[in-house]
Amino acid sequence: MVGGLQVRPKQWPVLVSDSPSAPPEGREKVAELLFEALTVPACHMASTALLALCSTGAISGLAVEAGAGVCHATPIYAGHSWHNATFRLNVAGSTLSRYFRELLVAACPDLQLQALPRKTITQLKKRCCYVSLDFQGDICDPARHQRACFCLGNGSYVRLGSERFRCPEPIFQPSLLGHPEPGLPALAFQALQKIPTPLRPRLAKTVVLAGGSTLFPGFVQRMNLELEAQCQSNGLQSLQPCLVAQPGRATAVWTGGSMMASLQSFECRWMTRAMYQEFGPSLVRKVFD
Repeated sequence: MVGGLQVRPKQWPVLVSDSPSAPPEGREKVAELLFEALTVPACHMASTALLALCSTGAISGLAVEAGAGVCHATPIYAGHSWHNATFRLNVAGSTLSRYFRELLVAACPDLQLQALPRKTITQLKKRCCYVSLDFQGDICDPARHQRACFCLGNGSYVRLGSERFRCPEPIFQPSLLGHPEPGLPALAFQALQKIPTPLRPRLAKTVVLAGGSTLFPGFVQRMNLELEAQCQSNGLQSLQPCLVAQPGRATAVWTGGSMMASLQSFECRWMTRAMYQEFGPSLVRKVFD
C-alpha cells in the first residue's frame, strides 16, 4: 500500500494531467517515476486544457484556465492541442492571494494582517472578492464600491471597499502587478487568432472556463465582454465567442479526467509498461499529444 489512497500501484493504470505549456522533458520524468518507482501497469498523460474541455462533453474548443498557479488559453481541435497557439499568463490564484494580503494590510494597518495564515487569506478572498465590469469607473467613484465587513477568527473586523474588486483585477490587467503579458481575455483572443481561419468560428463557439480563479462573481461576464470587444476591435465581428462556465468548473480537470478514463474507447490510449520497457521514456513524445 502506498500513500493516503491505500492502493497498490502495480494494480492500477494512472492518468496524469499536465500543464499545456509544460516542456516534454517533464512528461518523460513522470513516466520514469510511474513505471520504475511505482511500477504501474500503464499510464496516460493529458493536457489539463483537454481534460477541462472533456468535462463539458466537447473535444473541440478553446480552454481558458485560471487556477492557482498559472492561467492558460489553449485551442483544442478534435482532441489535440495547438501548442503553438497556447498562451500562458503567470498571474493566477496564488498571486491574487498575495496581492489581497497587501491590499488588506494597506486598508487595515492597525490589525497586523501580515501575520494571518495563508489559508485564511485565501478563504477571505473567495468569500468577498468579485470582478468589476467597469474597473476604472468603480475606482473613480467610491459610491459604487460594494462595501463589506468580515470578522476574522481572532475577533477582529475587516472593512473592505475597493479591495474586493481590486484583488482579481490583475487577471485582466497584469500590469497592475508589473507583469508584461496582456490580460487573459486578450490571450484567449490571440489563441483564436493563431489557429487556421476556417476553424476559428467552431472553436469560438465553445470557450470553456476552468479553474477556481474563474469563480469570482462577475468573472464570466467580464470575460465575455472583453473577448467580444477584442473580436470587434480587430475586425472579426463575425466571430462570436460563446462561453461555457459550468458550476463545477473549479474541478473541471478532475471531472474531465474521470470521464475520459471511464470510456471503453480509452482502453487503447494507455502507454503500457511493456511499451515503456521497449522504447523508454522518450516514447511519451510520440504517444501523447
